[in-house]
Amino acid sequence: MNTTNKQPSLLSTIINANIVLQILVAIIIGIALAVAAPTLAMQLSLLGSLFVGALKAVAPVLVLVLVASAIANQKSNSDANLKPIVILYLVGTLSAAIIAVLMSFLFPTTLTLDLAGATNNPPQGLGEVLTSLAYKIVDNPINAIATGNFIGILAWGLGLGFAMKKASDSSKVMLHDLAEAVSGIVKIVIRFAPLGILGLVSSAVAKTGFTAIMQYSHLVMVLVGAMALIALVVNPIIVYLITHKNPYPLVLTCLRDSGITAFFTRSSAANIPVNMALCKRLNLHEDTYSLSIPLGATVNMAGAAITITVLTLATTHTLGIDVDITTAILLSVVASVSACGASGVAGGSLLLIPLACSLFGIDNNVAMQVVAVGFIIGVIQDSCETALNSSTDVVFSAAASHHLTSGDEPLVEAKAKTQS
Repeated sequence: MNTTNKQPSLLSTIINANIVLQILVAIIIGIALAVAAPTLAMQLSLLGSLFVGALKAVAPVLVLVLVASAIANQKSNSDANLKPIVILYLVGTLSAAIIAVLMSFLFPTTLTLDLAGATNNPPQGLGEVLTSLAYKIVDNPINAIATGNFIGILAWGLGLGFAMKKASDSSKVMLHDLAEAVSGIVKIVIRFAPLGILGLVSSAVAKTGFTAIMQYSHLVMVLVGAMALIALVVNPIIVYLITHKNPYPLVLTCLRDSGITAFFTRSSAANIPVNMALCKRLNLHEDTYSLSIPLGATVNMAGAAITITVLTLATTHTLGIDVDITTAILLSVVASVSACGASGVAGGSLLLIPLACSLFGIDNNVAMQVVAVGFIIGVIQDSCETALNSSTDVVFSAAASHHLTSGDEPLVEAKAKTQS
C-alpha cells in the first residue's frame, strides 16, 4: 500500500491560507492583470461591485443587533477598581480619534472612487450637522436600515439595548444569539474579500494606472503614523500622568509581549489569554485584570477609532467637503462611540465607516466603496490596529492598578520579581 503523502498544490495552499495572505495574493494578481490584460481587469470590476453590495446589505443589520446585544447583556459590576480603567479606555479611544483628525488635516488623503450617480448633501456648519443628526436619530428603524441611515440605526440599537436590559434572561440570550448569527454572516461575506479586492484593485489600476496604489500607500502611512503616535507618545503621557513614573518600560513591554502577538493574530479576543498571562507577570490584581482585559477587547478600540476617522475624512477630502474644527470634534466623538461597538471579526471597524460618513451626508454607495478600500489596505491596517488595541488593554489596566495600589516600585520591576 502506497503511503506516500502528496504535497499540497500551490492553489490548495492559497485557498486554505489565512485571509491576509489571500488578500495579498489577490492584490498582486489584480495589479498583474491590470498591466497584462486591462480589458479583462475592467470586466472583473463586477467582483468588486458584488463585494461592496454584500457589505452594504449586511452592515446596517450588524450595527443594530451588535449595539442592542452589547447593551442588553452588559453585566453590572460593583468593583470600583474597574471604573478608572474604563475611564482610561474611553479617554484613550477619544484621544486616538482626535489624533486621527489632526493627522488627516496635516496629511490629507484622496481616494479613487466611483462617484457616478452618487448624491451628497454636505451640511453647512455645526448647526446644520446637529439638525441633520436629530432628524436621523428619529428616523423609522425600517427606513433607517433600508436607506443606510447609520445614525438612526445606532439610536435604535441603543434604545432597544437599554429596553432589553429588563427583559428575561432567555430574551437576552436570543438577542445575543441573533448578534452572533449576523456576525457569522459577516464572516462569510469577508471570506469573499479576496475575490472582491481582486476586482477592485484590477479595475482601479487598469483605469487610473498606479495612482490608486500610491493613494493606498499614503493612506496606510497616515493610519500607521497616527497609531504609532498613540502607542509611543499619547499612551505614555497618560500613563505618566497617572503613575508619575517613566512610562516607557511598561509601554514597550506591552508592545513586545502583547502587541506583536496581536499583530499576527489580528484578533483582540484571541489575544485575551496572552494579555491575561502578561498581567499576571506584571503582578496585577487578578480580580481586576480578569474583568478589565475582556472588557478592553470590546470597548478599548483606539486603533478602530483612528481607522474610522481617517477613512471618513479621506472621503470628505475626495468629495471636496469642507470640515470645520467643531464638526471634526463631533466626528471624533462619533468615531469613538462607534469604535466601542466594533464587531470582533477581522475588519469589523471598517463596517462602521458609513456611520461616520453619514454625519456629512455622504451617499451610502460611496461609503461602502471606502469600506472596500479599507479591506484592500487591511493587510497592514488591521494588524497594526489590533496590536495597538490589545497592547493598550494591558497598559491602561497596569497603570490604573498601579495608581490604585499606590505602589512605589515600577510595574516592570514587579514583573521581574514575579518571574524570579
